[in-house]
Amino acid sequence: MNNSKERLVLEVPQGEKKVLLHSCCAPCSGDVMAELKRSQIRYTILFYNPNIHPAREYEIRKTENKRFADKLEVPFVDLDYDKDNWFSKIKGYEKEPERGYRCTLCFDMRFERSALYASKNGFKVFSSTLGTSRWKNIHQINGCGTRAANRYQNLIYWTFNWRKGGGSDRMIEISKNEKFYQQEYCGCVYSLRDTNKNRKNRGIAPIKIGQKFYGN
Repeated sequence: MNNSKERLVLEVPQGEKKVLLHSCCAPCSGDVMAELKRSQIRYTILFYNPNIHPAREYEIRKTENKRFADKLEVPFVDLDYDKDNWFSKIKGYEKEPERGYRCTLCFDMRFERSALYASKNGFKVFSSTLGTSRWKNIHQINGCGTRAANRYQNLIYWTFNWRKGGGSDRMIEISKNEKFYQQEYCGCVYSLRDTNKNRKNRGIAPIKIGQKFYGN
């Protein structure tokens, strides 16, 4: 891995000393968590992802994320898997493409809950690991995060680009070193549907939940 002395120490907006970090999964959060720890920033992981389908996939991703949080001795908050509310939220947009309006609604729901938790628990800054994936539109994510933060006084969504400075490479390296579960689709039932449709068109077998891990 790159020498940590070559990387800048992270600074939280407005000089704050702690961060609430919404996390979507272990691979996307691994480098972010390590960098916050390296920069001696106190943070808490918030796992709120009612979009993930099926329940088995949800439990695997949550368990992997908590495993790494425990290793780094970072607090891990597990919120409800209120999938029924998620389905209600995105009703009518089931055929939207990846990065479309359905994803905006999904990010809004998860960030609004994150912002509420931050406001009630003394966090003035929150961020998310969602933007680390190259499959995501970082501007879409930052827009949703900022909009959620603006619902509360003195709350900031930290729009730091976690991909830059070698973050994308370190994300893969940490995932391999930790042998994280390697999910093969974004997370929701519709991304699973579309991914399997694409795989079928390419002559590839459908996704098998819980089968693939980094480093294997």
